[in-house]
Amino acid sequence: MSTFEWIIALLLGAVALSALARRIKVPYPTFLAIGGALLAFVPASPSWTLQPDLALALFVAPVLLDAAYDTSLRDLRNNWVPVSTLVVAAVGLTTAGVALVTHRLVPDMPWAAAVALGAIVAPPDAAAAVAILRQVRLPYRMVKVLEGESLLNDASALLIYRIAVGAVVMEHLKWSEIAPTIALALGGSVIAGYLAARIMPLFITRITEAPSAIIVQFATTFMIWIGAEHLGLSGILTIVVYAMAVARMAPARMPARLRVPSYAVWETTVFVLNVLAFILIGLQVQPIWSRLAEDVRWEYCVAAAWILLTVILVRLAWVMTYRTILRILVAYGIYCPTDPNAVTSPKGGIIVSWCGMRGLVTLATAFALPENFPYRDFILFIAFAVVLGSLVIQGLTLRPLILAFDLKDDDPVAGEVARGRALAYQAALDEIDADPSEEAEILRLEYRALLMQAENDPNGGVASGELPADPLRRRAIDAARKTIFDLRATEVIGDDAFHKLEEELDRAELSAGG
Repeated sequence: MSTFEWIIALLLGAVALSALARRIKVPYPTFLAIGGALLAFVPASPSWTLQPDLALALFVAPVLLDAAYDTSLRDLRNNWVPVSTLVVAAVGLTTAGVALVTHRLVPDMPWAAAVALGAIVAPPDAAAAVAILRQVRLPYRMVKVLEGESLLNDASALLIYRIAVGAVVMEHLKWSEIAPTIALALGGSVIAGYLAARIMPLFITRITEAPSAIIVQFATTFMIWIGAEHLGLSGILTIVVYAMAVARMAPARMPARLRVPSYAVWETTVFVLNVLAFILIGLQVQPIWSRLAEDVRWEYCVAAAWILLTVILVRLAWVMTYRTILRILVAYGIYCPTDPNAVTSPKGGIIVSWCGMRGLVTLATAFALPENFPYRDFILFIAFAVVLGSLVIQGLTLRPLILAFDLKDDDPVAGEVARGRALAYQAALDEIDADPSEEAEILRLEYRALLMQAENDPNGGVASGELPADPLRRRAIDAARKTIFDLRATEVIGDDAFHKLEEELDRAELSAGG
């Protein structure tokens, strides 16, 4: 088969696997990992490769921007304690635990290389966990903690990864020499991401054609990542800050006819990048496996099992320890959280621990190791095995575990959506209230009906957006849109509620010829 035929076959296979995953309610990355592993043993499979230094920019930058764009600053701030402990402590402890186990299993491996492996497998991937969490209703706060962790833990893990790789390359690396550089890079990344968010939209919003606008969005993402890396900054942190800042500014400047196709293309691209990552890593495992002797293969598999066990147990131990410490602090009045759900139940702690599946970032960072890096084949094999093992073991059991624990969902987003919708449609009514035309009266009747429905539905049911094209209607929609911007800015509603209402108004705007 030619390369083109292989690509078509693999993409169609990935679509079939994702459809099967949805049908049996498991995360689609689980089946992608299994498919990538099987591909390594398919006769006459392609021998594709990618330059290591392109892996992070190609795979991580767009996926991270997509996740950061939807992240709520309000929720991050409200949950900063559990999120920061998972981002810093859990990643650090996992890295240290894996490094110790690896060095014990492979004594000849340099400590820096063992630490690099620990940093590679330390950060959980959100895609797999979120795929499950969307199918069952968990407490809202728990979901926000997991989403916040998945967004920021990549930055902390990649920081350790870069230091470890630098220590191997430079051989003698002193903390006193790199600490100021790290501090400068972290601060510079925040500033660079914010400045890019202020400058780039000035050019992007001038493009009125959807295909061109989407291409520029992707090009801008890669430019920001590459520019940050060339300046010695953190590409991950720069992209996160950029995306979160743009998410606050772009909706007011981008019309619905650009936003709707843009969201669809980004969702498709994230899926394709996951497919490519699992395929490429699976193909790299094939020559590694074929070069190994029978006894060495067994040693690699045993090492992978031990490291996978370490990754799972360290996270479980940390989450339960953190929960115990928090309960003690609350009992003695040292810590007084405003949210009564700040301390998770034992069942909630187990669920958070079991959501530690590895995925795209682990594969990309392993692939990004320099070609001459010591024990690169071993690290690549272990990384793929940990991703495969965690997705199969935890991915296939997470949903049954959640259903067995029967955790109740408080769902504050539904209430915020209902409240935001009522205020938005009231603003739309006020905008056309003085218009004496017959069209305005018809529209007022429609909006009064929608307003009555919104006021009578505290659960935030989505109203119909299929309305006839009318300039007057677009004017009313603009007023409603400004209202939800103000509600988010004043934190009357959160980002999740805002995006649901934005989608509803986008549909109405498109149906009105916007």
